[in-house]
Amino acid sequence: MPSITVNVDDDLKDRMEEHPEINWSEVTRQAIQEKIETLEVMDELTSDSELTESDVADIADRINQSGRERVEKQSE
Repeated sequence: MPSITVNVDDDLKDRMEEHPEINWSEVTRQAIQEKIETLEVMDELTSDSELTESDVADIADRINQSGRERVEKQSE
């Protein structure tokens, strides 16, 4: 399996190290997978559209925000 390098600042690295039970590589892989899937759906939905890339990015941002809000509500 290929490897990639992800740079994080010192504060984030310190915070990650407070949770050694977490497989941060897996968390990163899942986040990338979810983003790719979102982009692929957006590409499919907009393939015959006259939307600009900026429009598509805005829609993707709205979807991501909605997902974050759902997760926050579930954790309350």
